[in-house]
Amino acid sequence: MSWEGVLFIVVGALAGGFVNGLAGSGTALFALGFFLAALDPVSAVAVVSLMSVITGLQGLWEVRDALQVNVPRLLRFIIPGLAGVPVGISLLTFIDADTLKLVIAALLIVYGGFFSFRANLPRFERRTPVLDSGIGLIGGVLGGMASLSGAIPVIWCSMRPWPKAETRAVLQPFNVCVLFTTTAMLWWRGAYDGATVTAFLIALPASVLAAQGGLMVFRRISDNTFRRLLIGLSLLLGLGIAIRALV
Repeated sequence: MSWEGVLFIVVGALAGGFVNGLAGSGTALFALGFFLAALDPVSAVAVVSLMSVITGLQGLWEVRDALQVNVPRLLRFIIPGLAGVPVGISLLTFIDADTLKLVIAALLIVYGGFFSFRANLPRFERRTPVLDSGIGLIGGVLGGMASLSGAIPVIWCSMRPWPKAETRAVLQPFNVCVLFTTTAMLWWRGAYDGATVTAFLIALPASVLAAQGGLMVFRRISDNTFRRLLIGLSLLLGLGIAIRALV
């Protein structure tokens, strides 16, 4: 691998690791573009998936107390999400992934763009166990179909006036579980060859250190600031998805 390729991988790992540490989601948005400059698409996705799982474990430790606050709520997202991954993979033969990405991107851009510049944040306070499970299922299906597992859960969680630790205690384990499943399937398909493992080992130290930096910022921001961060991340995620799908 050339020094230029190594540089792209390190920069992508720093960007993806930092946003994972800060928000618990959005790693692929900030890392994948850099990785694709140095790796083929399958290897790039494989590295991002495994990197997201490893750096996500740091975020899980950060919110370990909040994870115990509402375990049933967390399971309402994770169990349908895991069930949705193979469904999404099977739907790939029937649905055009690029068209789906543009639809999801439009939703993220409209939502993120509208609320990013409003003084009042959206508030949805009542318990919605059925909707929570539906959001988890959609996230799992989109994860298997288009590697977009976090897109809809980020929107949903940013609408809930939960403390930032509780919000992250849903998003982080959900993404870790779905991406771990994706990683296992990629491994089963032989994606982790020597070149991919080498790229991952190059990315790992930078992503771990950058995630620690993101976690430091996460500890210092307020609950409302974190919600605004998720809304802004929705806008950036939508723009990133649209650009990749169109270009």
